[in-house]
Amino acid sequence: MNELFLKKVNNPAHYRFEKVNCYSCGSDDYSLFLIGQEDLTGKDGEFQYVKCNQCQLVYQNPRISVDQIKEFYDGEYIAHRKKKNWGVLTPLYEWTMNKHDREKDKLVSKHVRFDSETEILDVGCAVGTFLLHMNKKYNCKISGVDFKEGLEYPGFDKIEFYEGLFYEQEMSSKRYDLITMWHFLEHDYDPIKTLEKAKEVLKDDGKLIIEVPRLDSFTYRLFGKKWPGVQAPQHTILFDKKKFVEMMERNGFKVVKYRAWGAFPPYFYIFAGAYFKLIGKGLNLNKIIFPYFLGQLLLTPVLIFQKVLNLSMQTIVLEKAK
Repeated sequence: MNELFLKKVNNPAHYRFEKVNCYSCGSDDYSLFLIGQEDLTGKDGEFQYVKCNQCQLVYQNPRISVDQIKEFYDGEYIAHRKKKNWGVLTPLYEWTMNKHDREKDKLVSKHVRFDSETEILDVGCAVGTFLLHMNKKYNCKISGVDFKEGLEYPGFDKIEFYEGLFYEQEMSSKRYDLITMWHFLEHDYDPIKTLEKAKEVLKDDGKLIIEVPRLDSFTYRLFGKKWPGVQAPQHTILFDKKKFVEMMERNGFKVVKYRAWGAFPPYFYIFAGAYFKLIGKGLNLNKIIFPYFLGQLLLTPVLIFQKVLNLSMQTIVLEKAK
């Protein structure tokens, strides 16, 4: 299907691609935006992102077939946290990863009151560390959904887990007090169906909280196609603030709060973007873990101001539109 490409690209012969219309307005009128690669793990391939000429949404088109995308979420994918032993840096690594869940807790706790009756659903839960943190702290009821098979982590059996695509799951309507999507929606193959499903299973007074990378951010301007938020081919959509908010409001949600930051550490995008641009593909954690933490220490004076600098992330707090 090379006729779908606006620019010649190089891909392994076994990759299968499918054309997709704009996720927001349905148009098939687009212009080339950038060609991205799988810089994170260094897998082969070049992937085209286009900008819709009607509504300006940036999305991957053509996209890799959904059954093949799973091979890009293997044990090297950082969210699945397969490796546990980092030598003398193990305590620091675990503290950093757990801090991510604490930051999520701080963010959602501003909008939801938690107790033993509260029900949380985390869409794209990976190994479920956020859910397990919330269960341990508040004794709330936890559910998660992810299409990745074979997920495992200590305590994972405490999660009511749904395997597969979120919008295909059988769930009770108006069940959840809180639904979270931490860096999930930019991976989604049908974001409109996902938002419809979220609206169906969310209580009338519940909250939906979504965090995604922000295309109109400082780190994108700095790194361009090597920006970690591209993360081709896993990321199907690249949201700027305008399109992110617009998609929520067009699909039955009201914005309670928008933030130009998130729970995910912006320093990762600074470090990884510099690595991809200056050194190349394939972020080998075994080799970069020492310089990673050293760089984080050196940039601490800048990172203190991350909530006002629009570095890389955006988070939106939503409720059902009345």
